[in-house]
Amino acid sequence: MELLHSGKVRDVYADGDDILLVASDRVSIYDVVLPTAIPDKGKILTQLSLWWFEQLADVVPNHIISATDVPAEWAGRAVRCERLEMVMVECIARGYLAGSGLKEYEKDSAVSGVELPPGLIEGSKLAEPIFTPTTKVAPGEGHDEFMTYADVEASVGADVAAELRRITLEVYRRGSEVAAAKGIIIADTKIELGLAGGSLKLGDELLTPDSSRFWAADEWKPGGTQRYLDKQFLRDWSSSLTGWDRTAPGPEIPDEVVEATRNRYVEVYERLTGDAWR
Repeated sequence: MELLHSGKVRDVYADGDDILLVASDRVSIYDVVLPTAIPDKGKILTQLSLWWFEQLADVVPNHIISATDVPAEWAGRAVRCERLEMVMVECIARGYLAGSGLKEYEKDSAVSGVELPPGLIEGSKLAEPIFTPTTKVAPGEGHDEFMTYADVEASVGADVAAELRRITLEVYRRGSEVAAAKGIIIADTKIELGLAGGSLKLGDELLTPDSSRFWAADEWKPGGTQRYLDKQFLRDWSSSLTGWDRTAPGPEIPDEVVEATRNRYVEVYERLTGDAWR
């Protein structure tokens, strides 16, 4: 097999006409891969993504060929996938205001050109979910920038742009309904879409603690920090450090923070799927 790409978290290999997507235990924040791994993270992301792909199979097809036809050393953390021509737009849906979306709102009273009402604060629930795409920048080449819907149309054409928006919002809507029944708020999520045979398919991961903000619903309260069940916990830990400017190399993660981060990944997997993490 040929290594095609080594990303912040996943490695991509070519195997004939297929690709193998292998999720590592690496963790990145602010586009920097930290030197400390989170045990089982790659397997949790892979298994949770597979669960979501199955739940949402009627919304949009995905790139999965097999979760078992992979080398034994990668069992549980690798999937055999169809090759997609990835769309160079990060497709993001937001139902709550947090993170970069909050910063953009505070600056412009809008996110990705979508005007929002005044008076919203951190953690505010939006009247309806919004599509807030960004550019897709390669690691080490800067940061993603917000795009307006008109920018997306100019980049991929009106028909594909409409489908990107429709799929992203429907994935968010359906995922949020499932999560809400398990006591979890999905504040926002990012999905990857690519073309195969002229049709859009989901790729990469889906509704994981790396690609989404998960909050404990019973503790949600606008105006402050939520109880995160995702890697925002790790970002908040790093913000307490002195002397790190969010550039490589990243800081080592203390054992207790590693354990607390892993526990959140396990908790969200178990609450969503109803299965105990093995």
